[in-house]
Amino acid sequence: MDRRDWLTTMGLAGAGVALGSTCRADGHGDKYMAAATGFHHHFCGIHAAKNNAKFQIVTQHYCLLGEKVHQCLLFEKCDAGAKLLGVEYIISDEAFKALDDKEKAYWHPHAYEVMGGGLIAPGMTPEKELEFMGVIMTTWGKTWHTWPDPSKDYPVGEPLLMWSLGGDDQVIPAVVAARDKQFNVDTKKIREVRAKKFGYEVPQVPFPKEMKDIGRKWTASGPDEPKKL
Repeated sequence: MDRRDWLTTMGLAGAGVALGSTCRADGHGDKYMAAATGFHHHFCGIHAAKNNAKFQIVTQHYCLLGEKVHQCLLFEKCDAGAKLLGVEYIISDEAFKALDDKEKAYWHPHAYEVMGGGLIAPGMTPEKELEFMGVIMTTWGKTWHTWPDPSKDYPVGEPLLMWSLGGDDQVIPAVVAARDKQFNVDTKKIREVRAKKFGYEVPQVPFPKEMKDIGRKWTASGPDEPKKL
């Protein structure tokens, strides 16, 4: 999962996307705005608090592609003026494996989100979305919600370390139904398409019991590898 893979998936390879250190504002009229440009690659996922699996929220990701780390701004909705919930950093499986165990406990897997249909990219064509899911499936995300309760007027309370769902028993049906209605998608059909495309069973990994627990992508124990259909 490098920058070239993502650029190709997003249809931007060779398009002259500037991600360098220059402070040119890409036409926004302010030479100091370059650092904030490029956060326009959108996908939608469902986050759960690592300390409370029942606290789940549909989260809009707007990401900037990087050489080693992809950075995402997280919002409660897609509308102008939406509350900025927090940030997510995404790294490759290879980079994750090089972390020490204490650090690994901050990073959640994306395998169930992909195979279970929780992660969608509604702005992409179906073909591009499948390609994107194949890239992100083995990655890991470190996510903090600094606006822990978007029903509040202000971002009060301690920041939340967010996690991904790992199995069907962790899903809150009403949350998925609301997301499906908003984007006019069908999670059941999404799962079927991805199972046919990738040939893997949907992972069923227990939710972490403690904050120090390290995530697993595919299995509860033993080799953490996908099971083929």
